[in-house]
Amino acid sequence: MNPAAKTPEFLVVIPARLGSTRLPRKPLADIHGKPMVVRVAERAMLSSAQSVIVATDSPEIQAACDVHRIECLLTRDDHPTGTDRITEIAQQLKLPNDAIVVNVQGDEPLIPPELINQVALALAENPTCAISTVGVAIQDQAEIDNPNVVKVVLNRAGEAMYFSRAAIPFVRDVSSQRATEHLRHLGIYAYKADFLEAYSRLEPAHPEKAEALEQLRALWNGYRIKVHIAPEAPPAGVDTQEDLERIRAVWGR
Repeated sequence: MNPAAKTPEFLVVIPARLGSTRLPRKPLADIHGKPMVVRVAERAMLSSAQSVIVATDSPEIQAACDVHRIECLLTRDDHPTGTDRITEIAQQLKLPNDAIVVNVQGDEPLIPPELINQVALALAENPTCAISTVGVAIQDQAEIDNPNVVKVVLNRAGEAMYFSRAAIPFVRDVSSQRATEHLRHLGIYAYKADFLEAYSRLEPAHPEKAEALEQLRALWNGYRIKVHIAPEAPPAGVDTQEDLERIRAVWGR
């Protein structure tokens, strides 16, 4: 990626729903006086995005966004994934085919704004790709072996070959361990709007169902995914009450 390149025009969409099993009503969890989804949106607004939109099926989330003057659009309540919800927003807005949409997870109130810019730029600089995302190098073997940590293997062009919860690439010969780089996948994406339109018609793929990783649907159907390598991992998001307390403790430092 060219460090001097101008960040392209893009919009951020933040999918948010109340039905979290590990932390109920997560988007509305308070972080020093504001709901988490509002904190995420405000963070995204520090990027170069032309607009930041929360996408939700919850009138309660929409009301919370309205109070804080965050743009929020209601979607259907039957979307199985955040990507499907973002696809509806792209359709509502009638975005042109080449528009870039960045998916920022609604539980990452500390996401670096520059990382949002970088994933958008990665897609703009690689017009043969339909998606871009982010990887970061990992060395800790426990992390490599952890199925909750998604790994990605790249080709020589820096595009994803496969994503997995398994330790990929598997190191068969211990002598090659030092020469093997493992990459953790970070769940931020940029999409071309025409891909989102096509995605809504794609059937779930067998590897996707096996791994529970929806990005494999794109690879299965021949779409190319550019992976930007971040120099370090961003602060972790919020999955549990303990995560929420951690965010509250560091907020504003």
